[in-house]
Amino acid sequence: MRHPLRRTAAALVPAVAALALVTGCSGSAGRAGPAGEPAVAASPVAAPAPRSAPAPAAVLAQPARQGEVRVEQGPFTDRLRLDRLTLTDRQTVTGHATITADVSDTLALELAVAYYDASGHLVGTGAFQYQEEGEDAHGAEHHDGPRAAGDGIDFTVSPGKLTGTPASAVLTVPVLVSE
Repeated sequence: MRHPLRRTAAALVPAVAALALVTGCSGSAGRAGPAGEPAVAASPVAAPAPRSAPAPAAVLAQPARQGEVRVEQGPFTDRLRLDRLTLTDRQTVTGHATITADVSDTLALELAVAYYDASGHLVGTGAFQYQEEGEDAHGAEHHDGPRAAGDGIDFTVSPGKLTGTPASAVLTVPVLVSE
């Protein structure tokens, strides 16, 4: 004889187990505070900032003018000001970056540059990393001088291996972490 109740229970066990995993098995919404005070919610976990920029476009939709340095809008471009952007004769991008949205220390700033030839084809990339504080801030990456959040910093982005002569560049800001 078949037992419909057994079949139904067998189908419900995996569903209940999945629901328990999704909703969590904790019986407490947070840690209780001292007597008479409300419970304290658990603090959220902060995910680290991404450490690499998305790949640059192989070809620009609209080729840039000779010597032009474009700033690609992204999640951090509204938090800093980029001035004096120049594609130099030495095929580097130079400029000045100032953090405008925060006055605390800049833990990490990365500027990525994609270099394009006169027809808008990608010929190389380069990156600039900056840190003001922390255990990893040593050597060329650590800056004891001007702060990005104060007077700002000058930067130079040199390309790696080039496959042609850069005529323009596109700058992105893939990482900006403040204290």
